Amino acid sequence: MPTPEQMLRDARRILILCHESPDGDAIGALLGMGLIARALGKDATLACADLVPREYRYMPGAGEIVQRPEGDFDLVISLDSSDLRRLGAAYDPAKLGPVPLLNIDHHITNLRFGAASWVEPSASSTCQIVLQFADRLCVAVTPEIASCLLSGVVTDTRGFTTPNTDQAALQAAERLVAAGADLADISRRLLVLRSFSMARLWGQALAQARLEDGIVWASLPAAMMAESDASNNGLSGLVAFLSGVEEAKIAALFKERGDGRIEVSLRSAPGVDVSQVAVALGGGGHPQAAGFTIPGPLADAEQTVLQALRAISREGKRADV
Repeated sequence: MPTPEQMLRDARRILILCHESPDGDAIGALLGMGLIARALGKDATLACADLVPREYRYMPGAGEIVQRPEGDFDLVISLDSSDLRRLGAAYDPAKLGPVPLLNIDHHITNLRFGAASWVEPSASSTCQIVLQFADRLCVAVTPEIASCLLSGVVTDTRGFTTPNTDQAALQAAERLVAAGADLADISRRLLVLRSFSMARLWGQALAQARLEDGIVWASLPAAMMAESDASNNGLSGLVAFLSGVEEAKIAALFKERGDGRIEVSLRSAPGVDVSQVAVALGGGGHPQAAGFTIPGPLADAEQTVLQALRAISREGKRADV
């Protein structure tokens, strides 16, 4: 079986994908990998099923990301996605199924799909793995690549405050800063700044937040999202904020999409594994941070998810969902 670097070197037309409802690690890895592939003279198309959230559009090349890729490809690279379903409509199995796929991810729940997998659950972020990939390919890390990859490290460590912030993560960040990434600016954009509309949306969600059985949760109905005139900007910060409630072991955020599906983001205290609930409901992630999308309506989704979360909150074991 060819190595990941050999697969990339042998390819000419590469489709690079990240998961739907992207976070900073997904977008950072997508853009960083695109720059690396182009540095090797490859024709790279970058795609994500959903629009790039406003908070990530500062990254170099963000405007080039498409939602529905067109053309023929001889390699697909999946980034930061634990399974093919998370790639959403950007991945067309009928067209792309025969194309070799390289799966690069850091989620412990990754299904190891594709012709080859490079999955490192110990890595702080997929961007940290992409940095290793650049080294293996002997691609120099430019300031543009560094900015994209550091964005992913900052996102998935919440500014170097999460349990996955180990020595390797800090060393990767140091390298990326030395290569030209602006840590202060990136951290401010990702962790501090949000629009006034988003601040108001936070306020509405927090006013309706509930706390029961060690679980704090809030919901964002589609009507509330529409009234706020806010994009996805800042919603990952909201579930992280909820996870700071000291009486809670688990935090959950429910967001109703325009198509009626419900996006669920979970966070938990150390020792409480929410990734198993996410996997059981078609998603994935990490023990302390996971997510998935399920059918609506919103009230039914809340009931299903909260039932599973109450089981692990009370008993500390995997819920049967």
